[in-house]
Amino acid sequence: MLESGDGTPSLHPLYMLMPYLWPKDRPDLRARVVVALVCLALSIAATTVSPVMFGWITDRLAHKTPANIAIAAVFGLIVGYVLSRILMQAFAQLRDGIFAKVQYNALKEVGVSTFAHVHTLSLRFHLERKTGGLSRTIERGTKGIDTLLSFALFSIFPTFFQLLLFTAIMVWKLNVWIALTTLAMVGGYVWFTFAITRWRVRFRREMNDSDSEANTKAVDSLLNYETVKYFNNEGHETRRFEKSMDKFSRASIQAQISLSVLNTGQAAIMAVGMGLVMVLTAIGISRGQFTIGALVMGNAILMQLYQPLNLLGTVYREITQALVDMEAMFRLLYQPQEVKDKPGAKELDVHGGEIKFDNVIFSYEPARIVLKGISFMVPAGKTVAVVGPSGAGKSTISRILYRFYDIKSGSVTIDGQDIRDVTQASLRANIGIVPQDTVLFNDTVRYNIAYGRIGANESEIKEAARMAQIDSFIQELPLGYDAMVGERGLKLSGGEKQRVAIARTILKNPPILLLDEATSALDTHTEREIQSALSEVSKNRTTLVIAHRLSTVVDADEILVLDHGEIVEQGKHAELVAKGGHYASMWNKQREAAAAREILLAVESDPDVVPGIARSTPLAAAD
Repeated sequence: MLESGDGTPSLHPLYMLMPYLWPKDRPDLRARVVVALVCLALSIAATTVSPVMFGWITDRLAHKTPANIAIAAVFGLIVGYVLSRILMQAFAQLRDGIFAKVQYNALKEVGVSTFAHVHTLSLRFHLERKTGGLSRTIERGTKGIDTLLSFALFSIFPTFFQLLLFTAIMVWKLNVWIALTTLAMVGGYVWFTFAITRWRVRFRREMNDSDSEANTKAVDSLLNYETVKYFNNEGHETRRFEKSMDKFSRASIQAQISLSVLNTGQAAIMAVGMGLVMVLTAIGISRGQFTIGALVMGNAILMQLYQPLNLLGTVYREITQALVDMEAMFRLLYQPQEVKDKPGAKELDVHGGEIKFDNVIFSYEPARIVLKGISFMVPAGKTVAVVGPSGAGKSTISRILYRFYDIKSGSVTIDGQDIRDVTQASLRANIGIVPQDTVLFNDTVRYNIAYGRIGANESEIKEAARMAQIDSFIQELPLGYDAMVGERGLKLSGGEKQRVAIARTILKNPPILLLDEATSALDTHTEREIQSALSEVSKNRTTLVIAHRLSTVVDADEILVLDHGEIVEQGKHAELVAKGGHYASMWNKQREAAAAREILLAVESDPDVVPGIARSTPLAAAD
């Protein structure tokens, strides 16, 4: 847990950050940390000397006539005072400059580690998370680290060390009661600041939650822009966003009111404390215990303390908020992986590409078994199709093969190697997929094709496009391969997106090919064109086809019929049709549906072609 029992933010994120500030493999950064701490110490020393010298200057001038003043000594003290003020700032700025590389390297490493870790988390995690909120968590977390490093190391910690030095000087130059009064003032100030800030934390959390909610709804709505337009729901989406922003506004108002309470209380404590110290010093002067310079020195010390203490309120608020923001990001960074490589996992060695499912049992939830002990084999270089009704578990097979999930029992092997015993990276490097819903990056056509093999040259990209039968379309675009495809590839049609997916799979050149309902969302004409390209790609490759349209798998070496998580039939197309079972029933229904579509298309183009049908169809009636 990154949160303490009373709701205050834990310092655990700061502890978790330490290895990034003192990296084992970066002696140059460690040296910078040491030099920055030396500069910090010198800056504190210069800050501490400054009010003492100011008091000495006052004493030199207070009780002497102009003729008796040793002007050279006074000038010397003034020069020393000026130098102390200059060195105080110079060492502070030098410290910040030297530490900057350490600070931003730590910020980069944590951000990159979190981003990389999110990509290692299971598909289940990503299906349950909201992308907008996830991106905000990382964004706020990295900003929180920046804030923490900027303020905590060189503001709060030096302030308390400086307080100890000033207390010692007050005991030495004034008396213990003035020192204790100063400590009491600082203690009251710090207690009040921390107490009110802890109260304010819940408002910050509410702001974060409502901000994430608003951002998630905004991203989701904009990604589904067309759907919003289809159903004329712009007002509904605006109201949902406005509701989240109302929550954010209310939390922000509460945070601002509590900030006003905090600032007023801090100012009152500081003013009362300074007044008490000055009264005690004035009494000492009247009794001959202190000099005028002691009063000036005491006041200068309090003013010197006032600046960092006044900043302390802001710093503590910022640090508290940063810790709240970092909590979520570090929780994300240490989110356990549901699917991970075994210790010492080896690289997958594909020499043929034979796939074997042996008595595989799998469930997304314990109460519902999706695959009930299925067994089948895809011989090396052959094509096996898995068909069945929706919900039968077809796409689950592809997710298991890619190891997005681990199975409950049984085994899945490639060339005799259990996929749980090899690295996920090597497994996925040897499988190419053309999914049903191809989602493209909002970049150029070239980038999306080249994503199949990062670093491919121009000729390889164009050859892949030619084999996917999309090169002529690309050449017709005004910008050719530099044309932008839009968010999720929305500027391209379904068939064009599928061809891009085929092209990048060709570029990947994997020994195993997975076609997961790659043409089910396309029209018949486009499907035939895509099927032609897929047939070319699957030559001499071990191919597993997940299909809904049976017309796309008639040439498969073997067809498996899946129903309610079990293989109920298997064989070649002709055998299964002749058998008159599940497959034959599905085949006949799809043929009837296809024939009906052809009739409707014929009626639409010429109602007189089929008069009887034309008179009875809604389409003809509409005409």
